[in-house]
Amino acid sequence: MNSNNPVLSRGFGQGQYATFNTPTPQASDLQGMYDRPAYAPPRYMTLDDVVMRTAACLGVLIATGAVAYALELGALALVGALVGFVLALVISFRQSTNPALILAYSACEGLFLGGISRLFEDRYSGIVIQAVVGTAAVFGGMLVVYKTGAIRVTPKFTRWLLGALIGVVGLMLVNLVVSLFTENGLHLRDGGPLAIVFSLVCIGIAALTFLLDFDLIDQAIRRGAPERFAWYAAFGLVVGLVWLYLEILRLLSYFRD
Repeated sequence: MNSNNPVLSRGFGQGQYATFNTPTPQASDLQGMYDRPAYAPPRYMTLDDVVMRTAACLGVLIATGAVAYALELGALALVGALVGFVLALVISFRQSTNPALILAYSACEGLFLGGISRLFEDRYSGIVIQAVVGTAAVFGGMLVVYKTGAIRVTPKFTRWLLGALIGVVGLMLVNLVVSLFTENGLHLRDGGPLAIVFSLVCIGIAALTFLLDFDLIDQAIRRGAPERFAWYAAFGLVVGLVWLYLEILRLLSYFRD
């Protein structure tokens, strides 16, 4: 049988066969073959891997957040936010699965959330636990929505959601820049009716992004993604939880005022 491979076709066509002088294996060679460890096939990502990595990230976030909250390290909130933002950009653009990098991001976000939560709690007693419960409820609700197929993640839905996400982030940046020159900026964060509507929109978009994360995890498992990809999936879930918590915390403060 002729081979299409130009390398393999040499010596196998026209009655010509390659000959090899194979040495007789020695006892030491056979012993080395027996002692060699068996080949371990690559491990594919499972749902348990995602759950465990997400739990690890949240554990680091809660631990550093508790320290910042207990010690009233409000000054570190800004540092944690800036460093965490830079790490999030690096992880997102590189699609990094480096556990150290992702856990470092979780630690920075913990410092940020711990400092911010203490400031809100000192002003509005009990607001932190309400925000935590609200975040968990929304996350659980979106998981049920995804599992039941009430909202299907289609290419059209993905494009629409990404467009809305870009629009909301753009408005946040414009409001931040305008607030440097005028009081309250575009009034998106001053606690008024427009601020309440904007926070509700942000909460809705943040909740819907979980559907994209769940769909990504399902596709990665079906396609046999490597085990390390579970870290990147956990990172996506943590980003959504952090944003959702902040928006719920902010919205609750509006109603307290």
